[in-house]
Amino acid sequence: MANVLELLPEIMGDEQFYIGGLFKNMDDKQAQQFANIYRTRRKDPQTILLVTLVGFLGIAGIQRFLTDQIGLGILYLLTGGICMIGTIIDLVNYKKIAFEYNQNQANQLSMMVKNM
Repeated sequence: MANVLELLPEIMGDEQFYIGGLFKNMDDKQAQQFANIYRTRRKDPQTILLVTLVGFLGIAGIQRFLTDQIGLGILYLLTGGICMIGTIIDLVNYKKIAFEYNQNQANQLSMMVKNM
């Protein structure tokens, strides 16, 4: 069984626990393939935080575009981050936004790797 810490040392906390659960159903080769692809697709919470901070400079919603939430991204862009309230909420919840995106990516990749 593959070790999450060896294949993806950059992930921590809930994300590490979640990916570890996915690895239980994979052999070593599948886990290696998953880790290689996942590393390119995942969004780092710090990146989401920095991009959310850009929202205060007048380009609100970029964090939503990065996490494939196009509708919210357009809404934030057109409303100034819903008058900055949405942007402030996203600053508080940046880890959750990144985790939900990464969880979705992990689920998609898990299915793909198992079918290879």
